[in-house]
Amino acid sequence: MNIQLPSRLFLSKLFLSKLSALPLGGLLVALLAACQPDHDVLISNGLILDGNGGTPYVADIAISGDRITAIGELEGSAAIVIDAEGLAVAPGFINMLSWATKSLLIDGRGQGNIRQGVTLEVFGEGRSEGPLSEAMQADYDPRWAGEWTTLGEYLEFMVEKGVSPNVASFVGATTVRVHELGYEDRPPEPDELERMRELVREAMEEGALGLGTSLIYAPAFYASTEELVELAKVAGEYGGMYTSHLRSEGNRLLESVDELIHIAREAKIPAEIYHLKMAGQENWHKFDEVVERVEAARAEGLRITANIYTYTAGSTGLDAAMPPWVQEGGYEAWAERLQDAEIRARVLEEMVARTDAWENLMLAAGAEGTLLVGFENPELRRYAGMTLAAVAVERGTSAAETAIDLVIEDGSRVQVVYFLMSEENVAKGIALPWVSFGSDAASMAPEGEFLDRMTHPRAYGNFARVLGKYARDEQVITLEDAIRKLTKLPATNLGIRDRGELRVGNYADIAIFDPAAVQDHATYDDPHRYSTGMHHVLVNGIPVLQNGEHTGALPGQVVRGPWVRPDRQSL
Repeated sequence: MNIQLPSRLFLSKLFLSKLSALPLGGLLVALLAACQPDHDVLISNGLILDGNGGTPYVADIAISGDRITAIGELEGSAAIVIDAEGLAVAPGFINMLSWATKSLLIDGRGQGNIRQGVTLEVFGEGRSEGPLSEAMQADYDPRWAGEWTTLGEYLEFMVEKGVSPNVASFVGATTVRVHELGYEDRPPEPDELERMRELVREAMEEGALGLGTSLIYAPAFYASTEELVELAKVAGEYGGMYTSHLRSEGNRLLESVDELIHIAREAKIPAEIYHLKMAGQENWHKFDEVVERVEAARAEGLRITANIYTYTAGSTGLDAAMPPWVQEGGYEAWAERLQDAEIRARVLEEMVARTDAWENLMLAAGAEGTLLVGFENPELRRYAGMTLAAVAVERGTSAAETAIDLVIEDGSRVQVVYFLMSEENVAKGIALPWVSFGSDAASMAPEGEFLDRMTHPRAYGNFARVLGKYARDEQVITLEDAIRKLTKLPATNLGIRDRGELRVGNYADIAIFDPAAVQDHATYDDPHRYSTGMHHVLVNGIPVLQNGEHTGALPGQVVRGPWVRPDRQSL
C-alpha cells in the first residue's frame, strides 16, 4: 500500500534525440534507455473494479504518461510502484454536479473531493462561468473579473492556474439569458433568442457538454418551455445533453418531469435530472410515479437519466423561500423591494401560503428544518448553525420576516440547508440503475477562508457515503454497481471518451481505496471534515493523493465534448 518513488531521473525524448547525434551518442542512448523503467507507474495486486459493474479481479495496472498501457499480471520496472494489495482499484469518480467553480480557483487542490476519489468536476447547473457580457463582468468577483469572457476561456484559465481534478462544464441557460435579457421577467424577442442560441453554439464549439438549467430560481424561472427547447436544440445538434434542476421538485414535481421529457423529445437530446428528489413530506409518495414516467420515456427510446446526492437535506439560498416576481432585476432590485412596506407585506403573505405557482422550500422544510449556514456579513455569522426558527425567536420576529431581514442585512441570498427528503427515497434513488452521483457543492478544505462559513456535509462526504453507508453498510447497491454509477455511467451519459473505465488506452484517472474503511465524517453540525479510506488518487497518471495525503500536484485538464477536434481536447 506504499508508493516507491523513483531512484533515478527520467530522460526526455528530446534529450535522447539530441544525445544520439553526438559521437558515440547512439551507444549512450541505448545504454541509458536500457536503464529506464518500463512504466511510469505500476499499480500492483489491486482488486480491479473496472467501472463496468462486473466481477472484480486481482491484477496490475501499468501507466505511461497520462494513459493506462497494460492491465494484467505484469512484469517490469516502474518509476513509481503502488502496492494495492487489499485495496480496491477503480476509475476516478465523476462529480456530475459540482459547484467547485470558485473554490478551485481559491485552492486548486480540491481536497474535499480528491480525498473521496473524484477526478472530474462537472459544472453548469443553470449558471456557468461564461459567456459573460460587460454588465456581467462588472458584477463578477473582483479577484477574477476580466480574466475571461467565454466558458472555454474560464476552463482554460482554471487549468493554467492549476487544479488537481479535471474540469468540464455545461453552458448555463440562465447565464445565456442574463447575457441577453439581464434579469427581466419577459420572453426574448426573436433576435434575442437567436443570439442566445448562438451563445450556446459558441460554448458547444468550445467543449461545453450541453445545456444546464435551474428552473426554480429567478431569472431561470422566467424562461418558457419553448425557450428551453430552442436552446436545447443547439446543444443536441452536437450530441450534447440537456440537464435540469427541475422547475419543481415538490408540488409540481410530476409536471416538471414531464417538461424535461418534452424538452428531450422536441430537441432530440438526452436529458438528465439534477439531484433527483421529492421535496416536502407531502410529496414523498411521488417517487414511484417519477420512476414510471422516466422509464416509460426510456422505453420510448429517449435517454433520460438522473443524478443524486446522498443526504436528506438540500442546500441553496433564502431566495428559494420567496416568490420569483420580487427577485426580478437581480439582488439589488430584490433587496430594495423587500424594504418597501407594501411589497414586503405581499411577500410575507405569499411566503406562508400554500401554492403550486412557485417552489417554496422554506414552507416545505419548515422554519425548524431550515438551517442557516452561509453569511457574507461577518456580524451575522454568529447565526451559522442555527435554524431559522431559533433566530426568529431570538429576534422576536416571524420566520418569514426574519428571512427577509437576513437577506437585506447580509447583502446576499444567505446560504441555508433545507431538510426536505426521506431517507427511504434517497436509498431508492441510489438503487436506480440510471442514477449517478453529484455533490451539488464546492470542493473545499478545513482551512483558510473556507472556514468563514459552514456548509452542507455533502461537500466532504457525498461520494464516500456511496461506498461506505450505502454499498458496504446498508447494501443498498453492490460495490461493483456503486463504482459503475460513479464512473462508467456518468462518462457514458456525458459522451466523454477515454475516461470512466479502467481500460488500456484510457486516461489514468484512478481511485485506490479500502472498501472496509472508506467513510464520511462530515455532519450538519461539523461539516468541514474530510472523508477517510481513500489511499491513492491519480489524475492523468499523476499521483495527487498518496497514502491518504495530498501531494500538491495539479495535473487537471479540461474535458471537452467529443465533438471538439482532437487538438483542442487538452491544452
